Amino acid sequence: MLFRRDREEDPRVLKDPHRLPPGQVLTLKWPVLSYGSPPRYDMSRWRLRLYGEVDAPATLTWNDVRKLPSTTITADMHCVTTWSRLDNNWEGVAFKDLVALVKPRKTAKYVIAHCDADYTTSLSVEILADDDVMIAYRHDGAELTPDHGGPLRLVVPKRYAWKSAKWLERLEWVEHDRLGFWERNGYNNSADPWLEERYW
Repeated sequence: MLFRRDREEDPRVLKDPHRLPPGQVLTLKWPVLSYGSPPRYDMSRWRLRLYGEVDAPATLTWNDVRKLPSTTITADMHCVTTWSRLDNNWEGVAFKDLVALVKPRKTAKYVIAHCDADYTTSLSVEILADDDVMIAYRHDGAELTPDHGGPLRLVVPKRYAWKSAKWLERLEWVEHDRLGFWERNGYNNSADPWLEERYW
């Protein structure tokens, strides 16, 4: 891990000092932090369900997901525990393509990400409309490992990393927000790293 004193020496931060949010420390590794152990999926039975306040609900197999148009982004990742990892290369499906698929109704204001072990987190449709939001199955040129959320995780780079939910199983469009696991346990629902919205 890079120590705090080293972050000013990283050329990426030297070029853009505002790239690192307040209170964050750079890491060259990718720490593994999870609530619970990685699940073991039978991919022949795995499904991603898209439902709720939508006109065209869908249930996708793994092959269905991989046949959707793929996109790549390069984005920084900021964890609420204060580490930041720069220039992550993600590959997956742009969230806006999921929106086009299911056709959310005007009543849909939030999306609840449902994951393994009943983990949930929520985001507004406005946040999810950003061009860098996706569901990802590859990271830095390799299949996403279970420790890091594989086979599929949500990626929301402009929020603390717990909003980029691992082991994604369902996406539910809803009219009213519902606090997720960490939000019910004291984490700030907005999760903006630039405002240090870590806790309530």
